[in-house]
Amino acid sequence: MKRKLALIGFGTVGQGLCEILIDKKRYLKRFHDFDWEVVAICDTLNGSVLSHEGLNVKKLLHLVKNNISLEEIDAKGKLKKGLDAFQTIRESNADIICELTYTNLKTGQPAIDHCITALELGKHVVTSNKGPAALRYNELNELARQKGVRFLIEGTVMSGTPVLNLVRNELVGNKISAMQGILNGTTNFILTNMESGHSYKSILKEAQELGYAEADPTADVEGLDTLAKITILANVIFGENLKPDQIPCKGITQITHEDIKQAQQEKKRWKLIGEIIKNKKGITASVKPKKVDLSHPLASVMGVANAITFTTDLLGDVTIMGAGAGRKETGFSILSDILEIHKNF
Repeated sequence: MKRKLALIGFGTVGQGLCEILIDKKRYLKRFHDFDWEVVAICDTLNGSVLSHEGLNVKKLLHLVKNNISLEEIDAKGKLKKGLDAFQTIRESNADIICELTYTNLKTGQPAIDHCITALELGKHVVTSNKGPAALRYNELNELARQKGVRFLIEGTVMSGTPVLNLVRNELVGNKISAMQGILNGTTNFILTNMESGHSYKSILKEAQELGYAEADPTADVEGLDTLAKITILANVIFGENLKPDQIPCKGITQITHEDIKQAQQEKKRWKLIGEIIKNKKGITASVKPKKVDLSHPLASVMGVANAITFTTDLLGDVTIMGAGAGRKETGFSILSDILEIHKNF
């Protein structure tokens, strides 16, 4: 049986996913008995196409890379063009919807409604979009359970680096009492380079030029991106029902060279840390810059890398480090969730 996929959003992540699917088609079939077909793509900038018989993904990638509308594609059988996201979800024969639109951390829309529409129809949803995961995870997960499908969000925390899957699978049986993480590459890049004497403003500008930071870096430097991820971790791993505005959050904009030097004298290093601690009364969560002792694994995480340390009862501290963003990396996170569905449904 071929898994039929519909992509809502065809930017960096969607294109990265499709490149992986093409490159690893034989491998996935041989080792995972996984075959796929993209039957619909809807993108606000690049157009919308749907064919129940499947689309030529190589041609679609070629079109978008040459700034040509997806709607210029030819397809076998009947081809529908110009559908909006909701029409695409409803009319496609996809059994898995990949929600890959832009992240809105204030309302989570329109991604939340995309997810609800798909789940109500009994379609699985996988997403790297932090909006639905941070703001409505419990509701969406419960809806998925009621409909007998899955709502999977591995890519929302550390891109393709497995965090949620690590807890769900390899760490199963452990009680996790705390977690600390460097969950934003932009702020880690800035703090790393400030240690070399560069100014905050010059490093931020370099981060923007390199594509690590957006033109408006507020979500990164004020800690909002990390806040969304800590909210997701609290709700998914600890079973809470927190909203981002319930968690104290402070960014790195007030860190000075004097602060950096003082930390170096103390054999410590500034990091923007998202933290969750569980005790008998419940959990406490926060996002703020902290001086991390150089002996701690997180202190050695430099540049744009991300990492998280789980404190467990059976294994002690377990740290995983890897990419927190990237075209192929986030595309892989979507693939890993698709394969999870394929193995169990």
